[in-house]
Parts: sequence; C-alpha cells; structure tokens
Amino acid sequence: MLNFERKGNGKETLVLLHGFMENLSIWSDMEPHLSDNFSLLKIDLPGHGQSEIIAEVQTMELVAEEVKKVLDHENITKIHLLGHSMGGYVSLAFAEKYPEYLKSLTLFFSTYFPDDAEKKEQRIKSYRIIKDAFAHYARAGVPNLFNPNEKDILEGKIETALEVALSTNNLGALASVKGMVERTDKKHIMENLEAKILVLAGKHDNAVKTETMIKHLPDRTNIKSYILDCGHNGHWEKPKICAEIINTELLHNMPKHLVF
Repeated sequence: MLNFERKGNGKETLVLLHGFMENLSIWSDMEPHLSDNFSLLKIDLPGHGQSEIIAEVQTMELVAEEVKKVLDHENITKIHLLGHSMGGYVSLAFAEKYPEYLKSLTLFFSTYFPDDAEKKEQRIKSYRIIKDAFAHYARAGVPNLFNPNEKDILEGKIETALEVALSTNNLGALASVKGMVERTDKKHIMENLEAKILVLAGKHDNAVKTETMIKHLPDRTNIKSYILDCGHNGHWEKPKICAEIINTELLHNMPKHLVF
C-alpha cells in the first residue's frame, strides 16, 4: 500500500496528492492555513517519498487505483480530492473511475489536457537522463517551475523543492514520466462531473498552459477558477492564499472566476 499520513479530526476529508518529483512533505507550508474542518490525508504516490514503485509504466489510472486502496483501508467513502500537477492527473483518473467518492475535485496547478506532441517528445527524450543523470535533470528543471520574477525571494523554497526532488527514486520518476506520456484528454470529466470542481492556476506556470486551460473550462456553475501571480508551485509560492481559497471554495460559496 502507498505510504500516507493523516492529520486532524475535521469532518471533511481532504486528500492531498503531490506532483512529479515531490512527496507528501510539500504541503507543510499550507497545512497551518487549512481549515480545522478538514481531516487531511496526505499520500506518497508510487515511486515517490516512501511509496514503492508499482509498475514500469505508472499510468494515472493505475495510480488512482492505489489511492482508492488507501481510502478503502481507512474506511473513507467521501472526499475532497486535490492534486498538484501529476497529482492532478491522478485525481482526474480517480474522478473518472470513482466519481461517487468525490465531494469536490481540485486541479492544483495542473490540467485536464493531455500532453501535446511537443510535450510528449520532451518527456520521451528525458527517459535516458532521468535514468542515468537524475540529479542533473532535477537541478535543471526544478528552478524553472517557480515564478521567474521572484526567484530571489523564493530562493529558499526553490532549494527545498530541489531537496525533495533529489530524494525521489529516479526509477520511480521514470515510471511516472512514462505514465504521464500515456495520459488522455480528460475534458469530459470537467464537463460531466457532478461534484464541485476548483481550479487553481499560476500566471507564470511554465508547466501548464494556464491561459488556454482557463479559456476552455466548461461554463458550469460547479466550476470555480483562480489565477494567481505565481509559477507552478502555489503550495510553496503562495501557501496562505491557496489555503484560503481552498477553505472558502470547498466549505463555503463565492462568486465564479475570481482572479488574483
């Protein structure tokens, strides 16, 4: 079973899924600002943190099944599910397979679009370097995920993100990249899911095409979206603001499409 941690005794279960080259420790800056009404369930995805690799190609659907095993083990049947980046892809796969579990789905600096041809090619080209020179791969990539206009302010956060990335099993990272290449378009989830959908996106996110994603969001009353002045890592760049949005939107109601 995947490694996980539970925190708090709130009535609402908020499941937190980290992204690529991350682990469950990434939520530490946001946790103090999240409502006491949440009981947090933080999970290490396969090949990350203390969770073992489960396959040579860890598809998002396969990982979603492992997440459900944790919920079943803990006797949890209704959740708010939040996924950062790759965790968002897993969340979409979970929503497709187990929609009855969801009170809400939050795409946290993630996207429902599949990789385009260019992105797939980039990922495939990265296979060898991830396998043979993982530290170089992490050091080259991690700083680019932060707001380029605030790199001096975010220096400590970038270093933290790099430490987390370097602690990742390189073969686990490779299996995850192979799984991400196989992702399919999940816009139909956004169009049909009955649960509330929250989208948090970064104005300076180099990993997600924020403008295109927001533009093509279905116009449904259950979807709320926010664009923040940050890069790909809102949990490190704007933890308090992100937590306040999550508290407000998942536990209360506010007008649609507010933009920061």
